[in-house]
Amino acid sequence: MGTFNFDEIPVGPELQRAFARWFAAKCAPGGGWDSLASSKAMWFLLSAFGRFCAEQDNPPQRLIDITPALWNRWRMRRPEGIYGYSQVIALGGFLRRHDELSEPTRSAMAKRLPLVTSTGRALAPDEFEEVRAAARKMFRSAHLRIRANTEHLRRWREGSVEQQSPDWIIGEALDSLARTGYVPYTLRESGTKRTIHRYVAVLGGEAPQYTWMRLFLSRSEAYALAVLLVMEFGLNATVVSEMRTPRALQHGGSDGFPIYRLELEKRRRGAGRHFETRNVADTGADTPGRLISKALEATSHARAFVTAADSTLDFLLIWRNSLPGPRNTSPVRPFGIGLTKNAAESWLRETGLTGAPLQRLRKTVNVLHRREPGQNSQDTHDAVYVLPEPQVQQASVPVVAEGAESALAHARHTVLRAQLADTARPDSQETPTAACCDYKSSPFSPHGTGCRASFLMCTACPNARIHPKHHPRLAYLHRSLGSLRSVLGEEIWAADWGNPFTRLEDLKRRLGDQVWVTALASVTSTDRATIGSLLEGQYDL
Repeated sequence: MGTFNFDEIPVGPELQRAFARWFAAKCAPGGGWDSLASSKAMWFLLSAFGRFCAEQDNPPQRLIDITPALWNRWRMRRPEGIYGYSQVIALGGFLRRHDELSEPTRSAMAKRLPLVTSTGRALAPDEFEEVRAAARKMFRSAHLRIRANTEHLRRWREGSVEQQSPDWIIGEALDSLARTGYVPYTLRESGTKRTIHRYVAVLGGEAPQYTWMRLFLSRSEAYALAVLLVMEFGLNATVVSEMRTPRALQHGGSDGFPIYRLELEKRRRGAGRHFETRNVADTGADTPGRLISKALEATSHARAFVTAADSTLDFLLIWRNSLPGPRNTSPVRPFGIGLTKNAAESWLRETGLTGAPLQRLRKTVNVLHRREPGQNSQDTHDAVYVLPEPQVQQASVPVVAEGAESALAHARHTVLRAQLADTARPDSQETPTAACCDYKSSPFSPHGTGCRASFLMCTACPNARIHPKHHPRLAYLHRSLGSLRSVLGEEIWAADWGNPFTRLEDLKRRLGDQVWVTALASVTSTDRATIGSLLEGQYDL
């Protein structure tokens, strides 16, 4: 529940009332906002916009007084980067649907802004492995601890433990912990809790690692689990924080292994949500489903306690707050739900790492490992995450170079490289298609051995010269290759004759249509016989 006093916004009464009416409409059922956080975020923006309006020489008194110029000045005052971009998008989306605004102002608010790219780089391979190892170590230790104590509690509840023995007293403490969130305690005069001595003696102490951590994750351990979920599924922090408890499908797998359905919800900027379901199977160690199985087991007691108090709070990431005092705003004390702002700091402090925000982890996973969008469109994935990433840019260098070399090689085969000449050179040697000026230095054969390439490759050789004597024969070859196209079929023709034909097309373009028509008219019977033998592979010098 939140209270918002629009008298505090330093604008005129009429504008205050307009803001309040639209704000209330958005908060109503079906209005678009379904969380207190959404209301607080917009209240912050409206207050900031109101202060900006109050600073103007002629402050707006009504919505109609908010002009495109005023909006553009406010937009230019926003900080650079994603923070300012989000403010403009959010407030513009909130205000521009109000019919009291002028059409030019609504157009200004709807104007498309340049997309802000992510500035955080992906983790380097060694950084990624360091984070994963730390998260696995912390969560594995917590999971094994909770599993062992859960088994102890099960045996105690079944009556399999000798009464009043140390193990029985531990079981009694665990039962109280599962039902109340606390090991049995007494209250000091100061109001603080003190664990009863008989339990301290068998548990080993009254610090968290001896008491409530036996059945519940700590804040840092819950964050370690969130890290592993991000690494496994490429989700963002909010989606993981608000993830509902996965359910095992009734039919399961053909081999009896559990298949879990993940129901994911991602907030969009402005109004709207993105809903998605994924089915993941637990088919063995290191599978995505095995992580879900362990997460369900490690959070089972905390989830049972919270959902017993409020069945709507069926979330996966629930942990025991070590300081469940008045500052704990959780709806079910002493437990916390989802990720809090200081969860990362707590985890980094305990692991000794210098920094690994979940946003960078998600970018690393989706860009470098999964290599596919994670609840984004393909365009957003490419533009915001992939293209600005230095590791992607570095890895693309040899790929681009290889592509350029391939394109160059292809061009050398499809673009005329023989030189055009007016007359024949005395030292040249005639071939069926051109004149060769350096038979022993062919680019298609070892140097000094003599050319072994097909005569059709003469048009792709820089040692070849084409002069007017060759024009009729080459024009006839071009027409002959074109007629083979319909006979052989596109695929076979392209493989055998496509490149020579393309080079002749280039020659035709360079000589011009008039020269080409004259050349075709000048074809002799010798030219036809030469080309026929060449295409049949029977030509010999």
